[in-house]
Amino acid sequence: MNSTTIVLFQFGGFFMEKSLFFKADDGTEYSVYTIRNKNGLCAKITDLGANLLSLDVPTKDGGTVDVVLGLDKPSDYLGKNKDYLGCVVARVANRIGGAAFTLNGTRYELEKNDGNNNLHSGSHSLIERLYSVEEISGASLRFSYDSPDGDMGLPGRMQFAVTYTLLDDNSLVFDYEAVSDKDTLFNPTTHSYFNLLGHDHGTILDHTLTINSDEMTYANAESIPDGTIRDLNGTPMDFGEAKPIGQDIGADYDLLKFGHGYDHNYILKKDASSMTGRYDTDDLKLSYGGCLCEPSTGRRMEFYTDLPGVQLYTSNFFDGGSIGKGGVHYNKNAAVALETQYYPNAINVPAFPQPVIKSGEKKRTRTVYHFDAF
Repeated sequence: MNSTTIVLFQFGGFFMEKSLFFKADDGTEYSVYTIRNKNGLCAKITDLGANLLSLDVPTKDGGTVDVVLGLDKPSDYLGKNKDYLGCVVARVANRIGGAAFTLNGTRYELEKNDGNNNLHSGSHSLIERLYSVEEISGASLRFSYDSPDGDMGLPGRMQFAVTYTLLDDNSLVFDYEAVSDKDTLFNPTTHSYFNLLGHDHGTILDHTLTINSDEMTYANAESIPDGTIRDLNGTPMDFGEAKPIGQDIGADYDLLKFGHGYDHNYILKKDASSMTGRYDTDDLKLSYGGCLCEPSTGRRMEFYTDLPGVQLYTSNFFDGGSIGKGGVHYNKNAAVALETQYYPNAINVPAFPQPVIKSGEKKRTRTVYHFDAF
C-alpha cells in the first residue's frame, strides 16, 4: 500500500480501497478501485472509462488467478486500447451498418471507424472518459458519466451508469442504467476478454464453451446483420452442447471465413428452462446464457443476462501488438469475449429487438459472470 492508497471499506470479509492509477500529461489523475469479497474474488476497476483492469478468481488449491486481459502500462488505456480490453462499451456496443441510422424520422450519421461501419460508438467512445464514482458498499461501486447531446453523433443528453458488484457466490455483476432527455440508442456491454488459465497463458482453443442458443443472426463479410436468422443445428457455429472452442474454428464455413473465427451474435433462449430466477431483480428477469470451462483446472464461468443476444469473439485479430500485464504479448485466440447485447445493427433491422430508450425513461440491464470449479 502506498501513500496514495485509501481504504474505503473493510468489514465482514469485504474490502474496498482506492489508489492512484496514473497521472496523464494534461494533469488529470485517474484512480483504481479494488474490491474483494470474503472468498478472495477481487476486481480492480478504474474510473478511466469504468474499465475492468483485472479479476482474480479463487482456485481449488486456495490461490487466485487473474482471468481477464489488460494492458501493461496504465497510460495505454488512453488511446492505445484498440482491442477494448476490459472496457465498458457505451453508449452503443457493436456495429451499426453504414455508420448511420434513422430514429423518429431523423437520420444520424456516425463515425466510420470500422470500414464503412460504426463500431462501439466510434473512436472517441466512453472508454476514455473520466467517470464519477460513488461508493455504494464494501463489494459494490457505481461509476457514472454525463454524456452530452450529440456525443459521438448520438441524440440526447444521456446520464449513464454502471455498477460493479461482487457477490458471496463468486459472481461479478454488471448493472447498467441510463436516462436520456431525447429518444436515443442504448446498448452497453462489457468487453472483457477471459482466459480461465490466466490472462498470460496461451490460447483458449482448448476451453470448452456452451451457449444457450440454437439460432444466430447472419452477418455478412463486414459483420453486419441484415435480419436473416440462421439455424445453428449441425453447423460449426453450434455450441448448444459443450465443445472445445478450437474444434471447428477453422472449418470451411462462410461465417467463420468472414470473421476469421468466431465473431458472431447468438440469439439467447428465453424459454422457461432458461429463466432460472437466479440474479433476477424486481424489474429484470435474467436467463442462463452459457458456460465457459477450462478442463485441465476445472475452472468454470457461467453468464446470465436479461439481454437478447451475446457476441462471441475469439480475439481473432490479436497479433501480439497489445502488450498485456507483465509485458505479455497477446496473440490470436488469447482469450474469449462474451458480450451480452442487443443484436448488432438492430436499429437498422426493425424485426430485431430494438435498443431504443425513450426520452425520460430510465432503462436498466444486468449481466452476471459466475465463477467456480468442478
